[in-house]
Amino acid sequence: MIGVIPDDTTMVTERLTLTALSVDDADEMVHVLDDDRLHKFIGGRPATLDELRDRYRAFVSGPKEPGDIWLNWIVRQKQEQVAVGTVQATISTTADGGSSANVAWVIGGAWQGLGFATEAARSLVDWLRSRGVDVVTAHIHPDHHASAIVASRAGLHPTDEQYDGETVWRTEKGGRHTTSGRRRA
Repeated sequence: MIGVIPDDTTMVTERLTLTALSVDDADEMVHVLDDDRLHKFIGGRPATLDELRDRYRAFVSGPKEPGDIWLNWIVRQKQEQVAVGTVQATISTTADGGSSANVAWVIGGAWQGLGFATEAARSLVDWLRSRGVDVVTAHIHPDHHASAIVASRAGLHPTDEQYDGETVWRTEKGGRHTTSGRRRA
């Protein structure tokens, strides 16, 4: 398993700042996530402010499973410091004593198509790999083409595995992506 990871880590990219999620972020994020289109592939509906606060409170409290680590960040556009989405990772110990992280991202509808998801996902995957995470996975609905593009640009590859109806995407040790090119998802 990887070493201790501070839960207040900040990541900075060319256009984004990723800061550790807090319960107070729900006040801003409820507006970013208030879009039924964000639930097309995952089901459900946008959370109310109270529901989002409760969810963020649970995220900050951490998992009930011993050995797991939950890490959650608010993605902010660096120039205006406005929240545009979130990224998250659940880190677990693998059977062979290594570590794996399951990652996810969501960017609010008003900021989609600008490359923010790719930029944030790449930063997250690179950060996890630099801290010794052996395997990074994401679960993506087979029809969610935009998310598949983000996963690919973050260095993950589709597998034949399915989890809860979604395709498992994975990158393993040594499978880092390259950041050449300026294409954006």
